[in-house]
Amino acid sequence: MTSGMRTVVYPVTDLAAATALYATLLGVAPHTETPYYVGFSAGGQEVGLDPNGHGSGMTGPVGYWHVDDLAGTVRRLLDAGAATVQEPRDVGGGKLIATVKDADGNVIGLVQEP
Repeated sequence: MTSGMRTVVYPVTDLAAATALYATLLGVAPHTETPYYVGFSAGGQEVGLDPNGHGSGMTGPVGYWHVDDLAGTVRRLLDAGAATVQEPRDVGGGKLIATVKDADGNVIGLVQEP
């Protein structure tokens, strides 16, 4: 079951500069600050910065739909015509993510919280 799009991740090349910019934009300090991800929570929305995003094929921001069953959702989307961009993987603490794309190349992010 899909519970909504609550996360947007931006690929960035200069993590420190992007962190300063998004902290200013959002008016909050990051809740997570690692060399591989910086996360902010603002107004119920997760805004993430991914310094490895460009290297993994991200060409712009990706919206992530929060789902209860990542594997099942990926399977249903593939059956409906989606193509795999990034296989499901654990990004830490049991949080799972995956990305697929539709027939027009639009990337759809999926996340399952632990």
